[in-house]
Amino acid sequence: MRITTLPETGFVRLRNIIGDPKADPPIPPLIPVSRSSWLAGVASGRYPKPVKLGPRTTAWRVSDIRALIDGQP
Repeated sequence: MRITTLPETGFVRLRNIIGDPKADPPIPPLIPVSRSSWLAGVASGRYPKPVKLGPRTTAWRVSDIRALIDGQP
C-alpha cells in the first residue's frame, strides 16, 4: 500500500493533491475535491496558483499546499 506524503520541498502534480483512484496503486487525496472544483478554486483564489514547469507540465509548490492544509492564508 502506498501512503501519500508531501515531500519537504519541491513541487507536486494535481493527481497527488486531489488523488487518483484509477492509478495502480490508487493515490489517496490530500484535499478531497474534484478536478473541476480544484481548478475553479485556483481561478477564484481559494487554492494556490500553479507553476508551469514545462509546456505540458503544471505543478504546485509543496510549501503552498502545506499552508493550505494547515489553514494558513
